[in-house]
Amino acid sequence: MTFTNDKAIYLQMADRLSDEILAGTYKDDDRIPSVREYAVLLEVNTNTAVKAYDELARANIIYNKRGLGYFVTPGARRQILRERKQAFMKERLPELFRQMRLLGIGIGDVDEAWAEEQKIL
Repeated sequence: MTFTNDKAIYLQMADRLSDEILAGTYKDDDRIPSVREYAVLLEVNTNTAVKAYDELARANIIYNKRGLGYFVTPGARRQILRERKQAFMKERLPELFRQMRLLGIGIGDVDEAWAEEQKIL
């Protein structure tokens, strides 16, 4: 994983694991990689992975079964979707609209670009 400088590494790790839950890699009550396994996979310090897992546990995205590891909390996918949609609408969409106004991009242009993108996928 390539990390950026605009966000703490442990938060980027938490985002990645959340992305994997959204993508269906891990479903409700599935076991996720151990802290050590995830640290090795992403080539980071184990303490950084611990912070990522703690962040997700505080957010009730994952839970720990002592001696067995971490698991996806039932309903975590819905929760992540809801929170990310809210953040997108509040934080990113206003800037996107501002740029669209400046550049003269209309919703029809966006519809066309979206349709083209869907063909690629």
